[in-house]
Amino acid sequence: MPNQGPTRIIAIANQKGGVGKTTTCVNLAAALAEMQRRVLLLDMDPQGNATTGCGLLPGELQWSSCEVLLGECRIQDAIQPIDALGLDLLPANGDLTAAEVALMQSEDRERALDRALDGIRDRYRYILIDCPPSLNMLTLNALTAAGSVLIPMQCEYYALEGLSALISTIEQVRQRINPDLEIEGLLRTMFDVRNNLSGEVSRQLVAHFGDKVYRTLVPRNVTVAEAPSYGLPVVKYDPRSRGAIAYLGLAGELVRREQQKMKR
Repeated sequence: MPNQGPTRIIAIANQKGGVGKTTTCVNLAAALAEMQRRVLLLDMDPQGNATTGCGLLPGELQWSSCEVLLGECRIQDAIQPIDALGLDLLPANGDLTAAEVALMQSEDRERALDRALDGIRDRYRYILIDCPPSLNMLTLNALTAAGSVLIPMQCEYYALEGLSALISTIEQVRQRINPDLEIEGLLRTMFDVRNNLSGEVSRQLVAHFGDKVYRTLVPRNVTVAEAPSYGLPVVKYDPRSRGAIAYLGLAGELVRREQQKMKR
C-alpha cells in the first residue's frame, strides 16, 4: 500500500472517560485504512480497549507498548498486523501502568514514545494514539510525539469543563516541549438530536472553536456499543449503521481538511 504524503501523528485524547475516545480512535483508524491509507494504531491506555476492539486479547500479548516505552523491545517487534482491518496495531494491557511508574524515574521521560517511533514513523501515513482517560505521563508522551490532538466529547456542560483543562495542558506542552502541537479538531460524540442541551452545548462549541469543530456528528447508536464485543470496529461490524457512516464521514472530513490545508 503506497504511503500518500508525510506522516500524520494524531493523539485522540480527553481526560473525561466514557466520551467515545477509544471508539473514535479504532473506528477512525479502520476508516482511514478503508481509504487505502497506511495506518498504525497505538494503544497507550492500560485498559487495552483499543487492543480488544481490534480483536486481540491483552492477556496473551508477548510484547506491548509497555516494553516499547521501557526500551525492552523495539517497536517494530511489538507491532501486530491486523489483517482483517488492514492496519497495524501496537497493543497494550495492564502492564502499561508499570511503565508509567518507571518512566517517572527516568530523565527525558516525556519523550519515550517519540524516541520509540524513530525509524518506523515514515512507514505510515497516519499514526493514531489512543490516550488514557487522564492527563498523566502516558498522555504527556502521546502529546509530545503527536503533531495534533483530536478531542472527542459529549455535548454536556461537564464536558466543557474538562475541555478547558485539556486545552490548558495542550498549551503547556506546546510551550515547554512540542511547539508544533495543535488541535486537530473537536468531534461531537453520542449526539442526540432530541436533546435540547446537546444542541445548546454544540452551538457553544461552534461559536468558540469555529471550524475546529468537525461537521460530522457521531450519533448515539447501539451498534457502535455492540461492535467491540465482537473484536471489531463498527465500520466493519455493520458498515450500514448510522455510527459506521458517521466514522467513515469523519475520516473523509479529516482527509479533505488536510488536502485543503496543503493547498493553502
